[in-house]
Amino acid sequence: MKPAIDLNLAISRLLSYGLDRGLITALDTAYAANRILALLKESNFTPVKVEEKFHTPAEILEDLCQFAKDKGLLEPGNQDAQDQFDTELMACLTPRPSEVVGEFNRLYERSPREATDYYYALSRSTNYIRVDRIEKDRKWTAPTPYGDLTITINLSKPEKDPKAIAAARNAPKSGYPACALCRENEGYLGSANQAARGNHRLIPITLDGERWYLQYSPYVYYNEHCIVLSEEHRPMKVSRASFRRLLEFGTLLPHYFIGSNADLPIVGGSILSHDHFQGGAEELPMARAEVREKVSFEGFEGIDAGILHWPMSVIRLRGKDREQMVELADRILAAWRGYSDESAEVLAETKGTPHNTITPIARRRGEDFELDLVLRNNRTTDEHPLGLFHPHAEYHHIKKENIGLIEVMGLAILPPRLLTETGLLQEALSDGSRAEEIMSRPEMEKHKAWYEELKARNIPAKDLQKAIQDSIGEKFGRILGNAGVFKDDEKGREAFRRFCGSVR
Repeated sequence: MKPAIDLNLAISRLLSYGLDRGLITALDTAYAANRILALLKESNFTPVKVEEKFHTPAEILEDLCQFAKDKGLLEPGNQDAQDQFDTELMACLTPRPSEVVGEFNRLYERSPREATDYYYALSRSTNYIRVDRIEKDRKWTAPTPYGDLTITINLSKPEKDPKAIAAARNAPKSGYPACALCRENEGYLGSANQAARGNHRLIPITLDGERWYLQYSPYVYYNEHCIVLSEEHRPMKVSRASFRRLLEFGTLLPHYFIGSNADLPIVGGSILSHDHFQGGAEELPMARAEVREKVSFEGFEGIDAGILHWPMSVIRLRGKDREQMVELADRILAAWRGYSDESAEVLAETKGTPHNTITPIARRRGEDFELDLVLRNNRTTDEHPLGLFHPHAEYHHIKKENIGLIEVMGLAILPPRLLTETGLLQEALSDGSRAEEIMSRPEMEKHKAWYEELKARNIPAKDLQKAIQDSIGEKFGRILGNAGVFKDDEKGREAFRRFCGSVR
């Protein structure tokens, strides 16, 4: 039988953590302790001296949640309910929105970098970004003809357990907040259908005369992975205004890149109902790609333009004049929206349903603005019912989901199942006596062709893990090639040139 949780020690540890991280001051400790007691439905507390320092609050929160379970306040085995409860515990230590915005703005006057350093550290310290889970993610680089791609197996987003799934199915739909990105999520308790956000704080910014908000992704896929969302709940739309906002963001936070998912299903992101961008401080692989072939656009001689050496179809623009960049990007978008080339299987529309759009990404290069325009098409065919320019069926054992903004840029976000499955694949390749049994398991059926491909290479056991990782990287490069509308061959390159020549 597990020993009972020492509540005085657990609360003292959480208060000590909050003091160490600057979430509270000594003046706030009695208030914070009382708010925690209210959640636990307790009325007595004696502070205990705490010597330990904690990297994250995860261990402390686990103890407090266990106390709540023992008391019958929290259902055992329901991870969503526990996340909601420990978020409310952290909300007792999280500064008010006005305090966070005030400190961000104060630091911004000195340096945009200092402001985001503060805000990112706060988002981690409050457990809004669950650092203990993020650190479980697997990440490596893999060589390809287009440079090193980054591969991640995302383990930080917990799997839905049956209790949570049942609760979500049976929970009433309130319509508030309207979606997971709405600014009304700030401080929201959460529900079976909506993540808890008691420790969530937003930074208001102005883009193109509109109110937008900066936040970080709770599941950071790369360094300082941020989200910039419209105050208005409205659908995603890539337009001239999008280019203006992206480039303006580059003047506000020049150390961050910023991009938009495409605005059509299949080639768009997971949330098309709310206009938003994603950015961050990491240089993702596409940003390091070189221009393969220069192109020019009449009337825009001051802008360097070229086709990128990349598996997807990317036009890169670079220049100092922001308005000229917006004008040229808008002309390219307009030309692409209506462009068809049957030789490349590109159709602008089918029976009035549009297929063409763009994934734009902006960054600063010193005084210059750089804008990558990734051409996208969401056609489906009988052979490729999930999307012609989408991961093809032969790669679904690795990835079946949409190729969104982050993966366009060369960072693969692969499902947690692959960690277990690649471990089994390595076992099968290193131990021939168990190979048949392992590869006959239901979850391994889809990997049989991959197994045979690797087996034929007679890879030494000590090199298997790296060989599997490199093979995943190679397949991800081909997946990006599937998503490219103009293929990287002689025919595809000529088709890409024709499109560039059509822009007026």
